[in-house]
Amino acid sequence: MADTVLYEVSDGLATIVLNRPEAMNALNIATKVALRDAVQAAAADEAARAVLLTAAGDRAFCVGQDLKEHIGLLVSDREAGTGHTMSTVREHYNPIARALTEMRKPVVAGVNGVAAGAGFGFALAADYRIVADTAAFNTSFAGVALTADSGISWTLPRVVGPGRAADLLLFPRSITAQDAYELGIANRVVPTADLRGEAEKVARALAEGPTVAYGAIKEAMAYGLSHSLAETLEKEDELQTRAGRSEDHGIAVQAFVNKEKPKYLGR
Repeated sequence: MADTVLYEVSDGLATIVLNRPEAMNALNIATKVALRDAVQAAAADEAARAVLLTAAGDRAFCVGQDLKEHIGLLVSDREAGTGHTMSTVREHYNPIARALTEMRKPVVAGVNGVAAGAGFGFALAADYRIVADTAAFNTSFAGVALTADSGISWTLPRVVGPGRAADLLLFPRSITAQDAYELGIANRVVPTADLRGEAEKVARALAEGPTVAYGAIKEAMAYGLSHSLAETLEKEDELQTRAGRSEDHGIAVQAFVNKEKPKYLGR
């Protein structure tokens, strides 16, 4: 894995760190490949019961596509009469967004600075966002004559509603951490100096929790947003049956009876 993305699993928590602070963690090809591989590895790793996605430095979480690299690739495409540059959506952004949203474990985004374009999209793909008080969000896409990618056309309307999503996408601009909190984009806003510690605390608490149930909750919410009540009730029955058969449920019930704190196994 490239050193532009750091990946570590410790005590049930997979930590993924975008590591190009000098470039505001912009996504060049090497970084996109490494991020895709790290997110997919975390999704598949049974030792990882929760995931923390964050970035190095305090200026930016991720400003999206590395436009310096991008413009060179566009020139090469035009000279060769090809369109390979935009295949990055299919090859990189789509797998990253799907792995973050579909993995059966909770994902926490520790947003330490500016999150723009695909950086905003990947933060939205997480289940819980802890945001530094100096951070900002910007959809960016229309500002460079592009449409939405990185799943943001799916996630943003679900978080802020279709009307506000259209406003943010059609008129890209920076919104503050406090604005993001009021819109529901940020679940929690903390001082910049405390961001990494607070994000790790939340992610580790989830890693120690009933991760079978967390995975079912993610699946149920995603399903319910695009299905009828009757279909969603059927899905809830299916998922609750699965959760009820888990070892964690038995542990939780026994701990409740014994007035003890449960020690979950994640199975």
